[in-house]
Amino acid sequence: MNSLSLIPALPLVSAVLLMIGSARLSKRVVAIFGVGSVGLSALIVASVAQDFLTTGEVQTATLWAWISVANFTPGIAFYIDGLTVVMMSVITGVGFLIHLYSVEFMESDESFARYFSYMNLFVAAMLLLVMADNLLLLYLGWEGVGVCSYLLVGFWYRDPNNGAAARKAFVVTRIGDTAMALGLFLLFTELGTLQIQPLMAAANVQWSGGGTLPVLATALLLGGAVGKSAQLPLHTWLPDAMAGPTPVSALIHAATMVTAGVYLIARTHELFLLAPATMQAIAWLGVATVLLAAFAALAQNDIKRILAYSTISQIGYMFLALGVGAFSAGIFHLMTHAFFKALLFLGAGAVIHCLHHEHNIFKMGGLRTRLPVVFASFLIGSAALAALPFTSGFYSKDSILLAAWALPDIGPILWAGGLLGALITAIYSFRLVFIVFFGEANTEPDKQVGWKIAVPLMVLCVLAAFGGWIGQPLSEVFPATADFHNVAHSVEYIGIAIPLIGLLIAYLVFLGGQLSVSKLTDSSLGKALQNFWRDGWRLDALYHNLLVRPFTGLARLCRNEPVDIFYNSIVSFLRWSHRGLVSLQTGELRWYATTMVFGLLLLVAIMLRNAS
Repeated sequence: MNSLSLIPALPLVSAVLLMIGSARLSKRVVAIFGVGSVGLSALIVASVAQDFLTTGEVQTATLWAWISVANFTPGIAFYIDGLTVVMMSVITGVGFLIHLYSVEFMESDESFARYFSYMNLFVAAMLLLVMADNLLLLYLGWEGVGVCSYLLVGFWYRDPNNGAAARKAFVVTRIGDTAMALGLFLLFTELGTLQIQPLMAAANVQWSGGGTLPVLATALLLGGAVGKSAQLPLHTWLPDAMAGPTPVSALIHAATMVTAGVYLIARTHELFLLAPATMQAIAWLGVATVLLAAFAALAQNDIKRILAYSTISQIGYMFLALGVGAFSAGIFHLMTHAFFKALLFLGAGAVIHCLHHEHNIFKMGGLRTRLPVVFASFLIGSAALAALPFTSGFYSKDSILLAAWALPDIGPILWAGGLLGALITAIYSFRLVFIVFFGEANTEPDKQVGWKIAVPLMVLCVLAAFGGWIGQPLSEVFPATADFHNVAHSVEYIGIAIPLIGLLIAYLVFLGGQLSVSKLTDSSLGKALQNFWRDGWRLDALYHNLLVRPFTGLARLCRNEPVDIFYNSIVSFLRWSHRGLVSLQTGELRWYATTMVFGLLLLVAIMLRNAS
């Protein structure tokens, strides 16, 4: 078997084996299968990446033809270039660390094997998505990660709220998936192929820039990206998806699945370059999402919901990068975000794990001396999230903001919006750190983290701190972006200063106490704003009133349709007949003999009547 095919095959086979043997396998064996399969895939990815960096040659592998209808012959085939290498490295590398962490985090759960089977199935689907050489196979992986997200968000399904969160995630992302499917139909109808590279070449030959078809096709693909990557207006599913186990949030809703939309746009960037209107829409959507989610994160009290809104905001930066044509910067931030956001989610999971499953940050406090490894993780992760100088997040976010500034006309506006988002990000990041790890302890830990939790945290600390120095082999994938060397130094200095100002504000308000905002927060306007942002700008309520309530009301109205009377009557008659026939089965021989004689007499009478 080709080594490329082993990368998704190992976690897929492991998932199947864990599903089949979950009742008979010990937790030790489950952990070996669950963690080991992803670890082996990571080793193969490392080997493939080394070969690619050495030779620079694109690798392809076709396993078999999937469908063959007329000229439509998509295959189970892989295409490995610089972008694929980056994505595979993030999925398997960060995925392995999260799987190792999960062994300790989930060890007391009765559904240990089911958890790892779902996680491995997700990793396999995500790898299929990024390795596919055609959009149909990509769409298979796309739907696969959607199904796995549903299974993992609703993992603790006995709680009805978890089931509701899983259904919400599934339904909302289906809206975007439907738009994406329509986009694939349009592309195949107009260009005759779904092979990604031939499709890009055909689009450049047959379509002119700014034409109706490229704008429509890219808008439909953007719909899919917005749904999967939780961007405005289809972002409402992600905060509720925190109902799943915390390692699930780290893997699916921080490091991998929610970046699938970013990958889709980057992979088909040549199509989007033919649609400037769509590109501008992506940039504006990114900035709007950055600001909306940042203000929402500032008002949250649940440690995981803060990080959930932070994820939405950071993916907004990736969309901003894509919209201004800085594709490499967007993928760079995707990688660094995977490092520091996985670190923060796993750190949050460790806090929850050690504090009797407490989520409210105002019931924590004083944990820097009680959980030192977790404190160091949060400190480094928050610094990278806030883009403090020399952290990984600084290099990636700075390149996005400089690319936005360099865009003609609307660039400074986009830059200013991104800069405001960076200020709010620094404030809520260190608000979280100061409240949870400083001050008086409101809840004492009942345990300490073991090595299976500590080791992934320490590795991610290194990556979050120094991941900005990792080079990416993307120069041959994307066109060159604007030259940032001509940007005024004052613009760069402002970008460096803003996160530091945010850190200072957070210190003065939430730790030092020199700056009091109680008058503002206790005022009627302040309370209204806090509630408004805490509820996610009330968009959930808006959707519930506009869409959910009318639909459920119509369903209740149609529950007793007149046409149902006929079908229900048939069912009632059959049930009545069944009860009558059952009553004849008494088990008494005399009754059976009597009915047989009665039946024989009735039959003879009918025959005599017909004979006469």
